Amino acid sequence: MAKSIISTAHAPGAIGTYSQAVRCGNTVYVSGQIGLDPQTMQLAEGIDAQIQRVFENLKAVALAADATLGDAAKLTIYLTDLAHFAKVNEVMARYFTQPYPARAAVGVASLPRGALVEADAILVTG
Repeated sequence: MAKSIISTAHAPGAIGTYSQAVRCGNTVYVSGQIGLDPQTMQLAEGIDAQIQRVFENLKAVALAADATLGDAAKLTIYLTDLAHFAKVNEVMARYFTQPYPARAAVGVASLPRGALVEADAILVTG
């Protein structure tokens, strides 16, 4: 199965040896997104702004793949403080409707650039 690379200027460019997303057939694997503003490449201030920016970045990559967040089959959320999990749920409710994707939340010691939250996704289209 051929794979194709998904890229958009509406989400932060890759800051390492990875692609924003890779499509394999009708499955799109979206790389982890932190709360970087794609225009300035600066981290949003505070947990609330970072969570929102993470979902905006995921949404932008999904759109570049001719998909939506409604196509998400699986999300993984990484938090440096699991006490922020309720905030993730609040923001997520603005981006997803039922049936919700499968999801895992993982507490981590640190994230790139000092981010407080990161999320990746697997989208299934068509």
